[in-house]
Amino acid sequence: METQELITPMPRIGDSAPAFKAITTQGEINFPFDYSGKWVILFSHPADFTPVCTSEFMTFAKREPEFTALGCQLVGLSIDGLYSHIAWLRTIKEKIEFKGMKNMEVKFPLIEDITMEVAKKYGMIQPGESSTKAVRAVFFIDPKGIIRAIIYYPLSLGRNFDELKRALIAMQTADKYSIATPADWQPGEDVILPTAGSCGVAKDRMDDKEEGVTCYDWFFCTKPLPIEKINNPKHVV
Repeated sequence: METQELITPMPRIGDSAPAFKAITTQGEINFPFDYSGKWVILFSHPADFTPVCTSEFMTFAKREPEFTALGCQLVGLSIDGLYSHIAWLRTIKEKIEFKGMKNMEVKFPLIEDITMEVAKKYGMIQPGESSTKAVRAVFFIDPKGIIRAIIYYPLSLGRNFDELKRALIAMQTADKYSIATPADWQPGEDVILPTAGSCGVAKDRMDDKEEGVTCYDWFFCTKPLPIEKINNPKHVV
């Protein structure tokens, strides 16, 4: 009888973030409990001392204050060891200059995951892409420890950091104002009202024009949301 490999289901949007303890470049963490009350972006990268990952970590380091101002903690991961992480981050700070960025110090934790335990819990190992490297996964985890969004990139594709920040602001805004955001939304643009849940509400919405609300039809209504009301307007993308 063949021994079947234990398959761990990938976490999904709406699930509680899988818990783990790990050693990082900033000490041991108990995830996600250490970050209760904060948003977290947990992201993986394929390997230390690789060029795309280096460009990403320099960008994360440069833009970390923007995410911190939005109440969001960055946490990185690869299946390399702690000493490899430390050596790589020192090399980035001391030797690498890219797009005007130099002397970039990575202050957020980078998880050691040699056993791939965490990467497997989060479905970061995609055998069709690589069985020995984590893909570029991004998990947005809210202050209650719930996974709210997941983005995956292949090994060859560097992430768009403006989009990561836009997605974070959009989710925070949706939570705060009970609205949705349309395609290509940017902070300060009109937002979408929840779809009418009954015929009566739909009729009222079309008949009684609320000031500032534009209804294209009963199911599609928008309203302004000034940028001043968005969390941390000084740091919008």
